[in-house]
Amino acid sequence: MSETIQKTIKFVTTQEILHDRPPISGFPVRKWSVGVVVDDGAGNEVPPGFVDKVVFKLHPTFVNPNKTVKRPPFKITEEGWGEFEMHIVLHFAEGGGSQTLSHDLNFASDRYDKPHVLTFRNPKPAFQRVLNGGGVGGEGSGGNTPAPSNGHGVGGGDEKKRSLESGGGGGGAGSGSQPAAKKKKTKARAVDIDKLADGLQQLGEDDLLQIVQLVNNNKTDDMYVRNDLDEGEFHIDLYTLTDQLLIDMMKIVDNARR
Repeated sequence: MSETIQKTIKFVTTQEILHDRPPISGFPVRKWSVGVVVDDGAGNEVPPGFVDKVVFKLHPTFVNPNKTVKRPPFKITEEGWGEFEMHIVLHFAEGGGSQTLSHDLNFASDRYDKPHVLTFRNPKPAFQRVLNGGGVGGEGSGGNTPAPSNGHGVGGGDEKKRSLESGGGGGGAGSGSQPAAKKKKTKARAVDIDKLADGLQQLGEDDLLQIVQLVNNNKTDDMYVRNDLDEGEFHIDLYTLTDQLLIDMMKIVDNARR
C-alpha cells in the first residue's frame, strides 16, 4: 500500500538598506536574510522538524558559496547589493533523502514568502514518524527546538574558521552577482573576474592570508573591503578593486595552481 505525505514549507526573505554604507556600483548595500520555516497551525513560523540540515548555494563568484546550517533556525544573513538566484538543498531527517529548490533573491519588497509543497512517497518508517509529528528518534512533536546561534552571520554554520568571501559584483558579504542590466555596462577588466573568484575558492590558508594582506595594503575608499575579526571572515567585492590589484591577486592564484 503506497503512502503519500505532503508538507508545505516557506522560504522567508527579508531585506533592508544599510544607509550607513556607501553604494556599490551605484546600488545601495542591503542586509538580507533567507530562512526555511513551516507554519505550526497556530500562526507561528517555526523550523521544520523533518529537516536535518539546509545548504544555501549562493552565486558561484563567492568564495565558500555553500552555506551549511546544521541546526535550527535554518537561516542565513548576508550583506550585498545584487540580486541572484540561489539553490537551497533540504536534507531530511532519519535518512529521508534531500531535495533542491531554487529561490530568487530580489529586493522588490522588504519581506516576501515563497511557499513550496513537498511530496514524500512511501517514506521509510522512521522518517514517516517524523513527518507525522513524531519527532526525530521518536522524541518531541516534529518541530525542532531552535538552538542558540553560534554568533556567525549564517545563524549556526558548521564550523568557525577564517574565510574569504569575494563577491563578483554583489558586495562580497552578500549577493555575488550583478543585475543583468548592470553586467552589460561593466567595463572590461584586466583579468577574468569569474576565473579569479573560482581560483580564490581553491586557495589554502597561507595563500588566502597573502590575498588578505595584499588587499589591506592596497585598499582605497572606493573599494568594498570589510574584515570581520569576530567571525574570522574577510569580505571583498572584486568589481571594486583596481586592475593592478586584480592582476596581483591572479598571480597568487596562478602560483598556487602550479
